[in-house]
Amino acid sequence: MFSSLIIARMDISHADAVADVFTGFDATDMPARMGTRRRELFHYRGLYFHLQDFESPNGAGAVEAAKTDPRFIQVSNDLKPYIEAYSPDWRSPKDAMAERFYHWSSER
Repeated sequence: MFSSLIIARMDISHADAVADVFTGFDATDMPARMGTRRRELFHYRGLYFHLQDFESPNGAGAVEAAKTDPRFIQVSNDLKPYIEAYSPDWRSPKDAMAERFYHWSSER
């Protein structure tokens, strides 16, 4: 499994609207196409965290491959009024991904 964490800026008053955008997107076949197993959205003091787990270690590549799909383009456009890049040099979701530097999991 592969996890990605996107960090951006979001006003807390937009949390319901952002959740609604993803509710619609996740009801399509796009999560399966990208290999998404789980998505969680968090906010903290004006920051937005988008945690996504993928079936394959190539999760980031699957997202890049899906970027030309009209549904991916639409969800990105639908989020623009609510999500602001954390860094001014942001060009794509991979530019906003945190880098994992430690991982632990149980043997279960």
